[in-house]
Amino acid sequence: MSDDMTAPWLQLSLEALNHTPEQLEDALLQVGALAVTLADAGDQPVLEPAPGETPLWAHTCVTGLFDAQTDIEVVKRQLQCFLHAPILPECRLSQLEERDWVRAWMDDFHPMRFGERLWICPTTQNPPDPAAINIRLDPGLAFGTGTHPTTALCLEWLDGAALAGQTVLDYGCGSGILAIAAAKLGAQRVWAVDIDPQALLASDDNADENGVENCVELALPAELPATLHVDVLVANILAGVLTRLAPEFAQRVKPGGRLVLSGILEQHADAVQAAFTHSFIFEPVRRREDWVLLEGVRR
Repeated sequence: MSDDMTAPWLQLSLEALNHTPEQLEDALLQVGALAVTLADAGDQPVLEPAPGETPLWAHTCVTGLFDAQTDIEVVKRQLQCFLHAPILPECRLSQLEERDWVRAWMDDFHPMRFGERLWICPTTQNPPDPAAINIRLDPGLAFGTGTHPTTALCLEWLDGAALAGQTVLDYGCGSGILAIAAAKLGAQRVWAVDIDPQALLASDDNADENGVENCVELALPAELPATLHVDVLVANILAGVLTRLAPEFAQRVKPGGRLVLSGILEQHADAVQAAFTHSFIFEPVRRREDWVLLEGVRR
């Protein structure tokens, strides 16, 4: 491969041989991949497999998408640590033009229903049920279309929640999908927070597209008011980050308020819950594929 890294994105691909695709996916996200795709030996992509679907290929290639300025050698060393691997699986590095990435998710993104009332629809297609609560979504370069099990779990929870008049904090908002869903499901005020300015731009555009820009407040974590306390806090981010944020989340949720945590592989659920048990009483775990959602009530 050429040393010229002028393409907008870098792809780092690993074959799932001694590790499961889910382990490689989680490791890539932990080390900063903006998105992860799965492909078979024929290189047919499946972007964030739909709920209930699991790739059945004999050999699965897992590919992480990184900014072109990423130091891939550092990423490889971090992957080796996360995977507890003496030798990292063989990696393949390639460049990806932005137009190819946009086309890839557009081809895979179709209207989807979550719970009883909620539909997520790409801006390029008409909603199947115009009378439903429809979210028109263009995720841009930020994570969150609803197709990943963790996002689906959160959307289904929101659909079943009584949000009318509530204040909601979406921590790690990505495309803004959860914040917008909360607003359209009746929340009075929603804070959408992310460390990535690109995510806040995508969330802003999507809030405008869905007519909820007046009740969705966008912010970097450091910009949140110290006095902000909410009825519901939703965080669909990585398990290690959730654990580190436990003290702040406890401070942000009102007594009797709800905490909804996802982005958690099943084997990490106990450790994440343990970090929050001092401040929250947890409901039974919700599962989808290898992922879980934890719901707690503030003591």
